[in-house]
Amino acid sequence: MNEGQPSRPANMDNIVAINQGRQPQPMTDPQAPALSPQVVRQRIADDHLVLDTRHEAEFGAGHIPGAYNIQLATGQFEQRVGWILPEQSPLILVAANEAAAQRALYKLAFVGLDRRVAAILDGGMDAWLEAGLPTYTVPQISAYDLRQQLEQGTIEVLDVRDNAEWGSGHIPGARHIFYRDLEHQLPAGLDPQAPLAVLCSGGQRSSTAISILLRHGFEDVRNVSGGMGAYEAATSNDLT
Repeated sequence: MNEGQPSRPANMDNIVAINQGRQPQPMTDPQAPALSPQVVRQRIADDHLVLDTRHEAEFGAGHIPGAYNIQLATGQFEQRVGWILPEQSPLILVAANEAAAQRALYKLAFVGLDRRVAAILDGGMDAWLEAGLPTYTVPQISAYDLRQQLEQGTIEVLDVRDNAEWGSGHIPGARHIFYRDLEHQLPAGLDPQAPLAVLCSGGQRSSTAISILLRHGFEDVRNVSGGMGAYEAATSNDLT
């Protein structure tokens, strides 16, 4: 019955409560304390979740293990946070700078999610690295390298676009699952230790998908830079 209908807004209960006045929005700017890397590490051990709001390339270059990557630059930032992150868990923001962290808090406040932000990583990833704390990286693979590895049979592809995008054209042999479903429905038949390229239309949703896969034990994942758009530019003969 809901097929073809717009997606239900994330965090719908909070949105309704805000609109009905049962959950008033704060009259002051949303705030969260800035905590040192050492304190943040302890909070993570106490089951806080890390929300890394940086660009997918910055996330790939080095991020806190277990972090979710949902880019502040996307127009659906607060919706994606509501769709992807498990409910109730306190959040720790990682942002490119203080101004970006504040923008993230403003956006999250629109859907009542700012209340879940327990802290901001003081000094961002630069401070985390200076403290010598562990990081994880995600290789960014070009469409040309992806095509070469597909021809060699050394990599599999996971396409995380929606059904309409998938239906309009995809790489033969690719697996398909919408990125929003990954937290609760991992793709069957994929070896978590085997090389896996993940792509969407441009590289943002695929980076979010990769952050979820890493949390579920996948070890050798690569983000396709430029996504399907770049792949279509690299080849016009490999689509079904």
